[in-house]
Amino acid sequence: MTEADGQRGTNGEEQDTAEAEATGAAGDKPVKQRKNGLYPAVSDELAAVMKSGWADTERRGLEPIPQARHTAARRAAVSARFPGERIVVPAGNLRRRSNDTDYPFRAATEYAHLTGDQTQDAVLVLEPLAEGGHEATAYLLPRSDRENGEFWLHGQGELWVGRRNSLAEAEQLLGLPCRDVRTVTDVLREATGPVRVVRGHNAGVEAALADKVTAERDAELTVFLSELRLVKDDFEIAELERACASTARGFEDVVKVLDRAEATSERYIEGTFFLRARVEGNDVGYGSICASGPHATTLHWVRNDGPVRSGDLLLLDAGVETRHLYTADVTRTLPVSGRFTPLQRKIYDAVHAAQEAGIAAVKPGAAYRDFHDAAQRVLAEHLVAWGLLEGTVERVLELGLQRRWTLHGTGHMLGIDVHDCAHARIEAYVDCTLEPGMVLTVEPGLYFQADDVTVPEEYRGIGVRIEDDILVTAEGHRNLSAALPRASAEVESWMAALRG
Repeated sequence: MTEADGQRGTNGEEQDTAEAEATGAAGDKPVKQRKNGLYPAVSDELAAVMKSGWADTERRGLEPIPQARHTAARRAAVSARFPGERIVVPAGNLRRRSNDTDYPFRAATEYAHLTGDQTQDAVLVLEPLAEGGHEATAYLLPRSDRENGEFWLHGQGELWVGRRNSLAEAEQLLGLPCRDVRTVTDVLREATGPVRVVRGHNAGVEAALADKVTAERDAELTVFLSELRLVKDDFEIAELERACASTARGFEDVVKVLDRAEATSERYIEGTFFLRARVEGNDVGYGSICASGPHATTLHWVRNDGPVRSGDLLLLDAGVETRHLYTADVTRTLPVSGRFTPLQRKIYDAVHAAQEAGIAAVKPGAAYRDFHDAAQRVLAEHLVAWGLLEGTVERVLELGLQRRWTLHGTGHMLGIDVHDCAHARIEAYVDCTLEPGMVLTVEPGLYFQADDVTVPEEYRGIGVRIEDDILVTAEGHRNLSAALPRASAEVESWMAALRG
């Protein structure tokens, strides 16, 4: 997925605080619960019946989640960076989609990275200890209360949305103390000493800390947590390998059904890839770009409602997000018919050559910008050779003239976010030196808009991007998405084999 030059992302809009208290209580008065605008009364007898007759389902002796050892190390790094300060990291709340329906919940990156937990409304608090260091506590919603009827009357109760872990179960899984999140705002209001909070995920938590925090200090925390993800640990690398493997299978799925996409639209491609993402992972890591024909010249074409025609190119930019939220980010540009036309092949091969140069520049000790510069040079050389740009390649690069058709940066960091480490300082990211464990995309492209009268008519409406996920190793690099072919002849052979 492309990223604008120098762009490293922003927080989304502030989210509403989810209602944490249970609604309804069995007692002297009937319990009422809103449903589609109606408030049916619950009799005392029914409330009493619903309290009892339930088996003990508490799970004991649970094994910690796979990343528990790694999340402890990450929290230790935060503790060392902010000694004596209270650190507050919310998971976020549900966001309203329309009327009374919500978007599927996805935990805030900072929270998921430090805990491995993905539950809504949760808050991680690192309490400074007098003897040094911090005690980490996850504040979570406990299991639905069967005494007050919340488990069957409340819209977020167990019988409505499924069973939550008990706090005791969560402690076993996460490897840290867990408390009821409905107490967290009181705890934070009473807190003394310096506090930092990750903003933009929980308005209620931020309100409780309003007189204790500053925007500048909180921004420093967000920057540090972003930079903490620059070098991936073994768990993260394994997750990205898994995401790339699933993504490759998703691309194979798409190639097998291109005839059906021709009979419908780009949405058939989107739906086909999404099925693989949901079966083998959590979701897609970002909105899939299924851009056929001239739509391939729109960098983030996610409407995916256009026709798929034989003779056109399909630019598919998609990635599976694993169940632990790590995402691949891969692009292939495929001839819908299975064969490139001579002009399509010429443009494709130029982009492939640029990507080869970019990937070769990824190695420990290299400047982060080197892979971009290497890829842009190759594209500029081709544009000059084709007569689309005048003068020397050096002049073209100095003035950035190639960017009319290359448009975007050649890659970005990748991990638990598709544009990972988005709040890192420029000197720690764009101006950094590559280290083993960093994972980045290399994704040059050429885009000739349908209305671009500066190029020959036959070029117009052709867009090509090739993208792979590259791990920096001690010896150089490893292409995590190498299972998918890249050279034009290999792409044709691969497609022919899949389509029989």
